[in-house]
Amino acid sequence: MNQSKTLIIAEAGVNHNGDLSIAKDLIEVAASSGADYVKFQTFKAHKVVQINTPKVEYQITSASDTESQFEMLSRLELEDSDYLELIKHAHKFGIGIISTAFDIESANLLLSLEQEIFKIPSGEITNLPYLRHVGGFGKRIILSTGMSHLHEVKEAIKKLEVAGTPKSQITVLHCTSSYPAPINDVNLLAMRTIKETMEVAVGYSDHTLGIEVSIAAVALGASVIEKHFTLDRKLPGPDQRASLEPNELHSMVRQIRNIEKALGDGVKRPMPSELGTLDAARRSIIAKKPIKRGELFSESNLTAKRPGTGISPMAWDRIIGTKARRDFDEDELID
Repeated sequence: MNQSKTLIIAEAGVNHNGDLSIAKDLIEVAASSGADYVKFQTFKAHKVVQINTPKVEYQITSASDTESQFEMLSRLELEDSDYLELIKHAHKFGIGIISTAFDIESANLLLSLEQEIFKIPSGEITNLPYLRHVGGFGKRIILSTGMSHLHEVKEAIKKLEVAGTPKSQITVLHCTSSYPAPINDVNLLAMRTIKETMEVAVGYSDHTLGIEVSIAAVALGASVIEKHFTLDRKLPGPDQRASLEPNELHSMVRQIRNIEKALGDGVKRPMPSELGTLDAARRSIIAKKPIKRGELFSESNLTAKRPGTGISPMAWDRIIGTKARRDFDEDELID
């Protein structure tokens, strides 16, 4: 296995709480962490949800929270012009920037801003008009699959292909759409099932607390990792509690890069750092006691000891029964 560099997406999402200055701070944190992309969410609340739709459980931040999903999302919207500001800011700090479009109008906005990667969120995997529209862009697509059956993932990929996006440009992210996601519900091996069944690149969108599941996903072959982060988990907002704080994001990126190095190329061979140990740790055929020239080598006069600079004990059967060509002292390497 030759593990190429994992694409790490630092998911700012809506953790800016509708404040452009916080969004810029999030960009700076993502850039300093070494992530490849910082990602936001683009939507028009009235295009996404009915006005009286209640919040789901994880979006309720207090027992007295009676705000609807529409009201919440309206507060979290950014202006179209804000995205130009964010793109400029990301370029200034040397990090890629993308956003997830939750409606067709928002997808068109991102296309007009020359976004090259389009993230399809888990909730849109059964939204056929949306899939057809985004698939028609012919851009690279990252498809999240939270709450999905395998057949729904297969169908979504098929619709994207028919719309004009080849499978080679689609990466499917396994995901558990719970915030935070319980460890028992991660089902990380489903990522490999998707890869083997769909013959598509895979990754993981991580909503668990901590960073260990993202690290494990990379070890299992994830080519993309997406993880929410925030400036402070105590800030208000639906995704803050399941997000990493800046120091944790830095740690995750660093550990993923270490795991990539550790995976190597899959060829089993002595590595450079082992070569100095090889001779000292392995054994050679040694004279167990003094041996005279012409004497037959046998199990009674031979043994195996370190270092491994002489004849390997793997040649034992070939040496036993042959004649000594010279005298050997006790504990001398046989040659």
